[in-house]
Amino acid sequence: MKRTGPTKEKTRKTIFLLKKEGKNKDLWKEVAKRINAPRRKRININLWKLEKLSAKFQNKTFLVTGKVLAKGEITKAINVAALEFSEKAKEKINNAKGKTFSLEEATKIKASELMLVK
Repeated sequence: MKRTGPTKEKTRKTIFLLKKEGKNKDLWKEVAKRINAPRRKRININLWKLEKLSAKFQNKTFLVTGKVLAKGEITKAINVAALEFSEKAKEKINNAKGKTFSLEEATKIKASELMLVK
């Protein structure tokens, strides 16, 4: 069977935009490649893991090429850019004075301020 890629129109537009940005920066090429993978291979990450990462990498915006899930608590403000957020995760991040970005918005952030979560 021929692979058709993502079926959500929003995801397809995001991939197109990231590939366009990727002509200048390798980071966005890698992100577009990961998003174009089957959904079961995309990263789903819980808030507790982002909390642990924020202790090591302060003042970074975490770049998630999948979905951010709400398991765990956030005690400090963190910035997260992701393909998708669960409603609870977005609510918890915003309540902790953090910020959530879509991947389109993240293309405007300096690459040195981003951390790709694997």
